[in-house]
Amino acid sequence: MTGSLALLGFLTIQRAIELVIATRHTRALLARGAYEVGASHYPVMVAMHATWLAALWIFGLGRPLSIPFLALFVVLQLGRIWVLATLGERWTTRIIVLPGAAPIVSGPFRFVRHPNYLVVAFEIPCVPLALGLVWVALVFGAANLAMLAWRIRSENGAYAQLASIP
Repeated sequence: MTGSLALLGFLTIQRAIELVIATRHTRALLARGAYEVGASHYPVMVAMHATWLAALWIFGLGRPLSIPFLALFVVLQLGRIWVLATLGERWTTRIIVLPGAAPIVSGPFRFVRHPNYLVVAFEIPCVPLALGLVWVALVFGAANLAMLAWRIRSENGAYAQLASIP
């Protein structure tokens, strides 16, 4: 098994598992009275991530791995685990607002307002760079930053509006 196959296989399985968990969490939150914000950008985000993953498989399979970027990827996965463990059942891939729930301020949220977005902002270019795909890193890194700007604006707006309700 090549290193690139192991990396891409891990990434694909990870994303599939995350989608299952996120769907379960979303359903549970909606059942508790939560609601979704920014749903219009969700299909665009999913398409971008799916295209990124497809580009990695198409252009990266069989390429040698850069050990420094692979090491960074491992560190980013530790950050991802920390975020998911901190959020627990409130972690989803959608923007789900649960009225009355206190904001999460523990774990990585003590240091950064959107730690998962920070992890993803580094991860999207890191994986292609681990495979020597500079152009994939640039294209999808830029697309992801634009997506995150849209998403963060939607999320911050929803929580600001929620905070202003007495």
